[in-house]
Amino acid sequence: MPTSRLEAFSDGVLAIAITLLIIDVKVPDTSGSLSTALGRLWPSYLSFLISFAIIGIIWVNHHMLIARLAVIDRPLLFLNLLLLLTVVWLPFPTALLAHYARHGAQAHAAAAVYGASMTAIGLAFAAMWAYLVRKPGVRAADFSETDAREGLRRTLAGPIGYTATVPLAFVSPVACLVVWAALAVYFIIPTGR
Repeated sequence: MPTSRLEAFSDGVLAIAITLLIIDVKVPDTSGSLSTALGRLWPSYLSFLISFAIIGIIWVNHHMLIARLAVIDRPLLFLNLLLLLTVVWLPFPTALLAHYARHGAQAHAAAAVYGASMTAIGLAFAAMWAYLVRKPGVRAADFSETDAREGLRRTLAGPIGYTATVPLAFVSPVACLVVWAALAVYFIIPTGR
């Protein structure tokens, strides 16, 4: 199968996932100050921005990965579906984080769910890279096994870092935000190729 079909389908699914993030940013119902009510929604704004940036980074890196392939085979289609499944799930932990960000123990649990969800995304991306290491037939001619191993090595920072935020969430959800932001910056920086 040519790569264009997988890329078009993935683009559509990612576009829907990124759009669903805004659904939980609700218009406040208040008889008091609208400005104050809007200010109280800061967790919704922040959660939306974080997840929007993350899905955007996933979209860019997914595009770069697919551009390095000659063809798509059946196992890669299923690995891609696994990645999309984990990304489509992200609006739920985003809403959970926004809703419980200021609620003590619930904030810890919400941050842990978000961290676990990000771990799943990282593992799905790593599975795609690991497959590319072992399958030279799907890689483009100028995309070597060494390149695929480097992509896998770089990608593993995600599941490792996100997994660390699951227990960290029970200590400090704010510290999780710092780690998530640092990982986002890491994945924004392009690789050598």
